[in-house]
Amino acid sequence: MTSFRIAPAVADAFPDTLIALVTATGIRGHEPWPHTVTALEELERQFADGIWLPADETDPRIEAWHTAYRSFGTNPRRVRPSVDALGRRLAKKGTLPRINPAVDSYNAVSVRHGLPAGAFDLDQVTGDVDIRHADGTEAFTPLGEPGTVENPKPGEIIYVDTTDVLTRHWNHRDAHRTRVTEESTHVAFVLETLHATRDGDLLKVAADALTGLVAPHADRTAVHCLSPAQPHAST
Repeated sequence: MTSFRIAPAVADAFPDTLIALVTATGIRGHEPWPHTVTALEELERQFADGIWLPADETDPRIEAWHTAYRSFGTNPRRVRPSVDALGRRLAKKGTLPRINPAVDSYNAVSVRHGLPAGAFDLDQVTGDVDIRHADGTEAFTPLGEPGTVENPKPGEIIYVDTTDVLTRHWNHRDAHRTRVTEESTHVAFVLETLHATRDGDLLKVAADALTGLVAPHADRTAVHCLSPAQPHAST
């Protein structure tokens, strides 16, 4: 069992934070996920037809993350929140990446709802996961760069387990070690908002949508919520 915790300093700095953890066990990543394929294709088709646009940095959902990034010393136009980067990719290329069914599922939900999303292979996570400010001594190996080691800047918000950093700049980039692949069978998906009073209902809708994509291809799913009022959840 893995616990996720919001550190008190993060809760104090971002008191309206709400994080949904969608956990899945017994995932079957090698079988077809037709509903995920449809979700991606529908996004791309609606964008091409001009009836829907991804949220950009003028949208309050994205603007909030830009403000948060600046507060801990990150330039959000150079190092973009994940949902911002995905939306910009769709706007530029007209398509979203195809990685594997689980990753494609959270990408589709993220872009559709304008909320950052990510995932961790819980079988690769060591101990519990804390969402806290970095002190600058932690190590991070970026996704796709297994030979690279970075050190987050002091004050940067990170997800970190007992081994090293799982995400930099809160949700900009995931670590290589805990990446989700077609072999991953035990996964924690993460959806985030900094404005629960405004977007809490949207986050619930997004978590339900993600669960709907994952559940047909898993033995069991569950949803847990993290907030300053409930800063601890066990998956």
